[in-house]
Amino acid sequence: MHDRWVIPDASHSLRIARPTPDLARARMFWVDALGMAELWARDADARGHALLMVGFPAARWHLEFVEDLASARSARPSDEDQLVLYLGEPPEPDLLERLTAAGGTRVPGNDYWAQWGVTVVDPDGYRLVLSHRTWDV
Repeated sequence: MHDRWVIPDASHSLRIARPTPDLARARMFWVDALGMAELWARDADARGHALLMVGFPAARWHLEFVEDLASARSARPSDEDQLVLYLGEPPEPDLLERLTAAGGTRVPGNDYWAQWGVTVVDPDGYRLVLSHRTWDV
C-alpha cells in the first residue's frame, strides 16, 4: 500500500449503505423483484435500527439498508444517485413488471442511460439502471 492512499484490489469488499423507512418494502424490491439474495438481516437494535443486507452471493459488494425513518425522510436522492447493473443484455420484460409491482417506477433516465439501459426508481427514490452494456475496464 502506498503511504498515503488506499489502493483497493479484488480482495476488498464494498458495502453501499443507506436508510430506508421500510425494510419490508426494500426486501420486496431488491430481493423478491430484482432477485438479489438476502445475505443478512437483523431486527431492530436498542436504537431501533433494523438492518437488511442484500447482494449477489459471489459478488464482493452488497447493499445495506438501515430502517431509520428520520434519516430516510431527510435523504434527498438526485437523478444522479444511481446504481448501475451491467447485464450485457436488455432486461426481461417480466423483470421490469416485477420491479414496478414492488413499488418501482420506470423513468426515462438521462440521455446516456435512455440509450444504454432502463432506469427504475426504487421505492425510496434511488435510481437503479439496468444496462444492456457490459463493463469491461
